[in-house]
Amino acid sequence: MVRVLIAGLAALLISILAGPRFIAFMRRKEYGQTIREEGPEHHVTKQGTPIMGGLLTLGVATAAFLALSKYTVPALTVFFVTLACGAIGFIDDFIKLRHRRSLGLNARWKLLLLAAVTVGVGVAARHQHLPTNVYVPGLGHLELSWGWYGLLFLVIAGAANGVNLTDGLDGLAAGTGIIALFTYTAMNVIAWIRSGPPGHRFETKLDLAIVGAALIGGLIGFLWYNAFPAEVFMGDTGSMAIGGALAAFAIMTKTIFLLLLVGGIFAIEALSVILQVFSFRYWGRRIFLMAPIHYHFEMKAWSETKIMVRFWIVTGLLCAAAFALYYRYFRGFR
Repeated sequence: MVRVLIAGLAALLISILAGPRFIAFMRRKEYGQTIREEGPEHHVTKQGTPIMGGLLTLGVATAAFLALSKYTVPALTVFFVTLACGAIGFIDDFIKLRHRRSLGLNARWKLLLLAAVTVGVGVAARHQHLPTNVYVPGLGHLELSWGWYGLLFLVIAGAANGVNLTDGLDGLAAGTGIIALFTYTAMNVIAWIRSGPPGHRFETKLDLAIVGAALIGGLIGFLWYNAFPAEVFMGDTGSMAIGGALAAFAIMTKTIFLLLLVGGIFAIEALSVILQVFSFRYWGRRIFLMAPIHYHFEMKAWSETKIMVRFWIVTGLLCAAAFALYYRYFRGFR
């Protein structure tokens, strides 16, 4: 348990201390955000804000994890998915910076790379003999057979892109990501404590908690500089990494169903985009003033801070419900 606390605190302190130099470096290199023309008008003031702050989070989290981990397969899988999704986001950010535009990696290539990540997760899942079913409270275990591997892709791609869509306001993706990651970290700490007497507990659960704590510490340090008005943005590098981590946690802990709640705010953001596109294409009108949905509230004159805090509250409530369900139905899973 001490290693979990050390991982979080170490990542937090290093992130806060390294933040100013990282931001200054990005400014010298002129690695700044390009704002979409169709976005809210006042976002023009954000033009040029350093991007790819996700590199800072991933760097300090990696150092903390590698220093304290026991390198169990589940923890390494979560670590791999986090870095792999972060790498995909980095390519996206790099293309945007190189071409000085808001459009990055082609969606088809992004999905292909996420499919490759899914293959790696599938191999790890087979190695760990994870069941090819999904547990739903009230319905029991729903066997999916080979369809389970297709579900893995939907979970990873959906979570990564969901967090990516949420990253549009200062502190929004970082804050909601911290709450979601804290939920999975707490689940694994509880699972580790209840796995047996001291000295005979499952190291895999503690190792997973270390990954979560390292990411949380890195994100809190990043949020220190990302809070409104942001001095740095996480970019796709950070947002896709957070989504990948949440997806991997859900898969490795056999709690895919709970991801609907833990990542509920990200699902809402993604659903708002899907509904907006569908409505405009088939009915010729928009449901929201602008999508993703946080822009809708911004267009209704909500301040960025109000949207951010209220989304944090919604995420906290959804995660509390997920934790309650976990404690009631899932904590006995090995």
